[in-house]
Amino acid sequence: MKAAIHYEHGPVDVVRVEDVPDPECGPGEVLIAVRATSLNRLDVLQREGPPLIPGFSLPHIAGMDIAGEVTRTGFGVDNVAVGDRVVVNPALHCGVCEVCLSGDDGMCPRTRVVGGNHPGGFAEHVVVPATHVYRIPQGIDWARAAAMPTNYSTSWHALVVTGRLSIGETVLIHGAGSGITLAGIQVAKAAGARVLVTSGSDEKLAVAERVGADVLINHATGNLVEEARRATGGRGVDMVLDHVGPALFQQSIFCIRPHGRMVFCGTTTGTQATFNLPFTYHFGISLLGADPYGYAEFERMLDYCWRFDPVIDSEFALADIQRAMERMEKGESIGKIVVRP
Repeated sequence: MKAAIHYEHGPVDVVRVEDVPDPECGPGEVLIAVRATSLNRLDVLQREGPPLIPGFSLPHIAGMDIAGEVTRTGFGVDNVAVGDRVVVNPALHCGVCEVCLSGDDGMCPRTRVVGGNHPGGFAEHVVVPATHVYRIPQGIDWARAAAMPTNYSTSWHALVVTGRLSIGETVLIHGAGSGITLAGIQVAKAAGARVLVTSGSDEKLAVAERVGADVLINHATGNLVEEARRATGGRGVDMVLDHVGPALFQQSIFCIRPHGRMVFCGTTTGTQATFNLPFTYHFGISLLGADPYGYAEFERMLDYCWRFDPVIDSEFALADIQRAMERMEKGESIGKIVVRP
């Protein structure tokens, strides 16, 4: 089969599309003919190195978010059949360790991640456990299905599970061009919240408005804290969802009302953040790290989020994977970049 593979860490040109052996389907597994795989920041970061996922090895085939057609099933598989259109949950927990059996499988120490430390979807075929595939509803195309897993599970878990967003609350979300942000806007609006969105690009803010954002803040031309306070009558937002990292971390805290909270889950601008300790503890602000989503939660997320229409930035053929990665690295994309074998 054809696959986008890299044998070393480095810039985009270390990725080459070449022939590799077809994956073999074992007991409890399914072989999927990949129809679409969406690009994630992890795909770029792991290519650049050092790897972020324990168990990563070279050579490597990236691609976490996969939609495709089941072409073969292993012994004991009865939840899907050949010909089914499916999407993949990329977090492959073991299901048998003490952590999994306690119900905290998001923290499973044996978790494999499709496209992280398990061969991914930038290929013509992929093999995954049958327990981690879900039928795609009729009427949803391949690109839309491939845009769902990481974006919506991350946003859902951060806003609903970790942040406990409630009807009538106000949430500030950074990075209007990001797939996670655009998914988060949809999830938050469906939960009955008012949504403020930031970006340094008016073009990206316009897309955020199209999917439901109530207040648009260009932090490159305006004062983020002042505008967030003005939009909330001086009170401050109930919650911030931040996947950007240190660039806006301190400003985000200044935007939050007393006893509000900040949920964070990303490091796009770095891994070390500093903030004003007295302000944070004096106003009782909670800082909440969004941990990995759980196995059962993924299916609930899908059932709820299939109603949404993900923003697709662009589509590339597998042969053009380098161009797809370059577009993400340059920050040009608005929504998901999809690769089709």
